[in-house]
Amino acid sequence: MKRLFIDLEICNSCSDCVIRCGYFYHQQNNGITNLRELATFAIYCRKCEEAPCVKACYHNALEKQSDSILKRYKMRCTSCKSCSIACPFGTILPDFIPYLDSRCDYCIGLADRLPECISTCPHKAIEIKDIPEEEPEADIYFIGERLAVHSHRWVKEDVPLKKK
Repeated sequence: MKRLFIDLEICNSCSDCVIRCGYFYHQQNNGITNLRELATFAIYCRKCEEAPCVKACYHNALEKQSDSILKRYKMRCTSCKSCSIACPFGTILPDFIPYLDSRCDYCIGLADRLPECISTCPHKAIEIKDIPEEEPEADIYFIGERLAVHSHRWVKEDVPLKKK
């Protein structure tokens, strides 16, 4: 199955993102921001049991879902960055929490040309690839049905405590 593929290791190394988005409904959209947020919450987030980022949000815009992945309710979020400050691991970067929401529609129905995000990324961090299944040994993971991400995933390891 063809999926939108993002290499987060390349994408996160940019200082200024110059990717443009061809989202049909509003041209000021930046769909890559939305995709990076989804990927960060699914792959980098440490899924803290206490979730200080969720507790810090006084608008109840963040929720820890049953699979421990964060969900941001964008109509509630005021982009106050409280969650970003509260995250003890620096996972929620301030630029991932914009006030104006962006969406990615994966350029569904676009058959004759490349999506604008692919053609405008100077570092080739975004592609459309045929990826039939996740490849954890190659650090390729699925987020939903249409997005594949390449990045090292944080995994909690149970480390035995030293006895005194």
